[in-house]
Amino acid sequence: MEGNKAVQEKGALFELNGKPSFAEAFPQAMQHVLAMLVGNITPPMLIAGTCGLSAADQTLLMQAAMIIGGITTLLQLYPVLGFGMGMPNVMGVAFAYMPVLTLIGAQYGIAAIFGAQLVAGFASIFIGMFLGKIRRFFPPIVCGTVVLAIGLSLYETALNYFGGGSAAQAAGTFGAPQFWILALVTLAITLACSLFGKGLLKVSGMIVGIIVGYAVALAMGGIVDFSDVASAAFFSIPTPFHFGLEFHPDAILMMILMYVVQAVQTIGDVSSTAMGGFGRDATDKELGGAIKGQSICGMIGAVIGGLPTDPYSQNVGLICTTKVVAKRVFVIVGAIMLVAGVCPKLMALMATIPQPVLGGATVTVFAAITLSGIQLITEQPLNYRNRMIVGIALALGVGIEAVPDILQFMPQLAQNVLGSSLMVAFLVVFVLNAIVPEDDSEN
Repeated sequence: MEGNKAVQEKGALFELNGKPSFAEAFPQAMQHVLAMLVGNITPPMLIAGTCGLSAADQTLLMQAAMIIGGITTLLQLYPVLGFGMGMPNVMGVAFAYMPVLTLIGAQYGIAAIFGAQLVAGFASIFIGMFLGKIRRFFPPIVCGTVVLAIGLSLYETALNYFGGGSAAQAAGTFGAPQFWILALVTLAITLACSLFGKGLLKVSGMIVGIIVGYAVALAMGGIVDFSDVASAAFFSIPTPFHFGLEFHPDAILMMILMYVVQAVQTIGDVSSTAMGGFGRDATDKELGGAIKGQSICGMIGAVIGGLPTDPYSQNVGLICTTKVVAKRVFVIVGAIMLVAGVCPKLMALMATIPQPVLGGATVTVFAAITLSGIQLITEQPLNYRNRMIVGIALALGVGIEAVPDILQFMPQLAQNVLGSSLMVAFLVVFVLNAIVPEDDSEN
């Protein structure tokens, strides 16, 4: 009987309403937390530097990022009044917003960021409300191209992690041999578990790889820094409106545009989650609920100091890789994020994982995202029309980001918008798909 119960619990990991034991669910939850951690706390650190905030205010931004990520993750899992999608995902502060956030912060300060975010979050709710009417403009070829562009853009992030990250670049040690060793050991262990492991070990490859990589980093000495852990407080809660709110028309316009683009990315991520985790297409209700959920949480974030969120692509990739979709796993993820948000010392401890270790573990996830995009694209016939639309969108998106000087004579707003491969790819594939006549041929 005990053997049958264990089998049922393991199977429950792969069912939305399954009830795996805590021992089964916790390692899966930690994989997701570790996959998003650095990505979630890095944007607040960068924005704090741009806006010239104090160390205390930077800590508040990081705490709020964890809290709003946890709230949004749980709301997406358990919708309220149509806000939320009812599927698992992990939400966190979106890197895609960084150019706009940096521009607004440098011109007007942190209060203008949150003022624009509050208005744009409200406006974005209407995108979710009317998604059923506009979804025909976002077929698999459009969503798949966006997801593919996301995957391709994340490889640079993975390689930056491999080399030691921004701290190593500042210290002149980027790409040092010890960083390569850490990244490759972590990658090897992650792949070995995923490809050759069985049962729980097979779906826990990422966390096993991180544990081994972290142990190697400790053995090397001088890589893991615990100084921030010692100085961090045990408990604190962000104060509402601590950073204030300011409303500037141009800042609001830029933020609304970013929310539109992020809505498209959300469609792609949610579509990938549905396909990779459940083997089906996402419904209009799920897609609209996801957009409305992150929109209202963006408004909440503006109040407590949490920057805009979106589904984390690396976590989508982890769902696609492991097929673990049990709600209980993601409730634990949300709870860990909330606890970390009110316990700076715990958050600081989690942040001691070296970036090369995270890079080695997450590169497999980024690869899964890319393949999810390809899978979405191939849901439509790869005839000449569709091949050209996807190819041109990716060529311009990747090309312009690789050669940013080509935009130097454009207005600053255009440079910010078109400097992102994701945004360019979206605009091109959306316009071409809308204006080029349909072609039902297979070739």
